[in-house]
Amino acid sequence: MTPPPTEDAIRAADKSEGLAAVSSCPGYAILAKRADFLRAAQARRQGTGGFLLQARNRHDDTPAIRVGFTCSKKIGNAVARNRAKRRLREIVRAVLPGLAQPGWDYVLVGRPGATISRDFALLKDDLTNALRQVHAPRPQKPPSAD
Repeated sequence: MTPPPTEDAIRAADKSEGLAAVSSCPGYAILAKRADFLRAAQARRQGTGGFLLQARNRHDDTPAIRVGFTCSKKIGNAVARNRAKRRLREIVRAVLPGLAQPGWDYVLVGRPGATISRDFALLKDDLTNALRQVHAPRPQKPPSAD
Protein backbone atom coordinates (compact mmCIF):
# COMPACT_ATOMS: atom_id res chain seq x y z
CA MET A 1 0.00 0.00 0.00
CA THR A 2 1.42 3.39 -0.97
CA PRO A 3 1.35 6.30 1.46
CA PRO A 4 -0.89 9.28 0.64
CA PRO A 5 0.84 12.11 -1.26
CA THR A 6 2.19 15.06 0.65
CA GLU A 7 0.71 18.55 0.30
CA ASP A 8 3.78 19.70 -1.68
CA ALA A 9 3.36 16.83 -4.14
CA ILE A 10 -0.33 17.71 -4.58
CA ARG A 11 0.48 21.39 -5.23
CA ALA A 12 3.17 20.48 -7.77
CA ALA A 13 0.81 18.11 -9.56
CA ASP A 14 -1.93 20.76 -9.65
CA LYS A 15 0.46 23.32 -11.14
CA SER A 16 1.72 20.95 -13.82
CA GLU A 17 -1.82 19.87 -14.73
CA GLY A 18 -2.91 23.50 -14.96
CA LEU A 19 -0.04 24.32 -17.32
CA ALA A 20 -0.77 21.31 -19.48
CA ALA A 21 -4.42 22.23 -19.69
CA VAL A 22 -3.62 25.80 -20.72
CA SER A 23 -0.98 24.86 -23.28
CA SER A 24 -3.17 22.17 -24.89
CA CYS A 25 -6.20 24.47 -25.06
CA PRO A 26 -7.30 24.61 -28.69
CA GLY A 27 -7.83 28.37 -28.64
CA TYR A 28 -11.03 28.69 -30.60
CA ALA A 29 -14.35 30.34 -29.89
CA ILE A 30 -17.79 28.98 -30.70
CA LEU A 31 -19.95 30.78 -33.25
CA ALA A 32 -23.38 31.61 -31.88
CA LYS A 33 -24.87 34.37 -34.03
CA ARG A 34 -26.92 33.49 -37.10
CA ALA A 35 -25.25 36.25 -39.12
CA ASP A 36 -21.84 34.60 -38.65
CA PHE A 37 -23.23 31.28 -39.91
CA LEU A 38 -24.76 33.00 -42.95
CA ARG A 39 -21.50 34.77 -43.81
CA ALA A 40 -19.60 31.48 -43.58
CA ALA A 41 -22.18 29.83 -45.85
CA GLN A 42 -21.37 32.36 -48.58
CA ALA A 43 -17.62 31.73 -48.43
CA ARG A 44 -15.48 28.70 -49.28
CA ARG A 45 -16.99 25.23 -49.04
CA GLN A 46 -15.39 21.82 -49.01
CA GLY A 47 -17.52 18.71 -49.02
CA THR A 48 -16.33 15.50 -47.39
CA GLY A 49 -17.81 12.08 -46.85
CA GLY A 50 -18.90 12.89 -43.31
CA PHE A 51 -19.76 16.60 -43.30
CA LEU A 52 -19.54 19.89 -45.16
CA LEU A 53 -16.91 22.44 -44.12
CA GLN A 54 -17.60 26.12 -44.69
CA ALA A 55 -14.70 28.49 -44.08
CA ARG A 56 -14.37 32.26 -44.22
CA ASN A 57 -11.49 34.65 -43.70
CA ARG A 58 -12.87 37.52 -41.62
CA HIS A 59 -10.18 40.07 -42.63
CA ASP A 60 -10.60 41.86 -39.31
CA ASP A 61 -7.04 41.55 -37.94
CA THR A 62 -8.13 39.51 -34.92
CA PRO A 63 -6.29 36.22 -34.45
CA ALA A 64 -9.30 34.39 -33.02
CA ILE A 65 -10.39 31.15 -34.63
CA ARG A 66 -14.14 30.65 -34.46
CA VAL A 67 -16.02 27.41 -35.08
CA GLY A 68 -19.69 26.62 -35.49
CA PHE A 69 -21.59 23.35 -35.72
CA THR A 70 -24.96 22.76 -37.28
CA CYS A 71 -27.14 19.78 -38.09
CA SER A 72 -30.55 20.02 -39.72
CA LYS A 73 -33.57 17.89 -38.95
CA LYS A 74 -32.58 15.72 -41.92
CA ILE A 75 -30.04 14.13 -39.56
CA GLY A 76 -32.85 12.84 -37.35
CA ASN A 77 -34.38 13.61 -34.00
CA ALA A 78 -32.73 15.76 -31.32
CA VAL A 79 -30.78 12.81 -29.95
CA ALA A 80 -29.25 12.07 -33.36
CA ARG A 81 -28.49 15.75 -34.07
CA ASN A 82 -26.79 16.16 -30.70
CA ARG A 83 -24.75 13.01 -31.24
CA ALA A 84 -23.63 14.27 -34.66
CA LYS A 85 -22.63 17.65 -33.18
CA ARG A 86 -20.71 15.93 -30.36
CA ARG A 87 -18.75 13.93 -32.92
CA LEU A 88 -18.02 17.09 -34.95
CA ARG A 89 -16.88 18.94 -31.82
CA GLU A 90 -14.51 16.12 -30.95
CA ILE A 91 -12.85 16.00 -34.37
CA VAL A 92 -12.43 19.79 -34.22
CA ARG A 93 -10.81 19.46 -30.81
CA ALA A 94 -8.41 16.86 -32.23
CA VAL A 95 -7.55 18.33 -35.65
CA LEU A 96 -8.24 22.07 -35.77
CA PRO A 97 -5.46 23.43 -33.51
CA GLY A 98 -2.76 22.23 -35.89
CA LEU A 99 -4.33 23.26 -39.19
CA ALA A 100 -6.60 26.26 -38.56
CA GLN A 101 -5.47 29.73 -39.51
CA PRO A 102 -5.98 32.77 -37.29
CA GLY A 103 -8.76 35.12 -38.35
CA TRP A 104 -10.94 32.42 -39.92
CA ASP A 105 -14.44 31.17 -39.16
CA TYR A 106 -15.24 27.50 -39.74
CA VAL A 107 -18.68 25.89 -39.79
CA LEU A 108 -19.12 22.13 -39.86
CA VAL A 109 -22.47 20.98 -41.23
CA GLY A 110 -23.53 17.43 -40.44
CA ARG A 111 -24.65 15.10 -43.23
CA PRO A 112 -27.63 12.76 -42.90
CA GLY A 113 -26.55 9.20 -42.22
CA ALA A 114 -22.84 9.93 -42.62
CA THR A 115 -21.84 12.09 -39.65
CA ILE A 116 -23.17 9.62 -37.10
CA SER A 117 -22.24 6.35 -38.77
CA ARG A 118 -18.86 7.22 -40.35
CA ASP A 119 -15.77 5.84 -38.64
CA PHE A 120 -14.23 8.41 -36.30
CA ALA A 121 -10.75 8.13 -37.83
CA LEU A 122 -12.24 8.80 -41.27
CA LEU A 123 -14.03 11.89 -39.91
CA LYS A 124 -10.70 13.21 -38.61
CA ASP A 125 -9.07 12.54 -41.98
CA ASP A 126 -11.99 14.30 -43.68
CA LEU A 127 -11.42 17.43 -41.58
CA THR A 128 -7.67 17.37 -42.20
CA ASN A 129 -8.13 17.10 -45.96
CA ALA A 130 -10.91 19.70 -46.03
CA LEU A 131 -8.81 22.25 -44.12
CA ARG A 132 -5.88 21.71 -46.48
CA GLN A 133 -8.16 22.19 -49.49
CA VAL A 134 -9.73 25.34 -48.08
CA HIS A 135 -6.35 26.92 -47.31
CA ALA A 136 -4.67 25.84 -50.55
CA PRO A 137 -3.83 28.75 -52.84
CA ARG A 138 -6.49 29.38 -55.45
CA PRO A 139 -5.38 29.42 -59.08
CA GLN A 140 -5.85 32.77 -60.78
CA LYS A 141 -8.44 32.86 -63.54
CA PRO A 142 -7.06 34.07 -66.87
CA PRO A 143 -8.53 37.38 -68.03
CA SER A 144 -11.41 36.93 -70.44
CA ALA A 145 -10.88 37.89 -74.08
CA ASP A 146 -14.05 40.00 -74.31
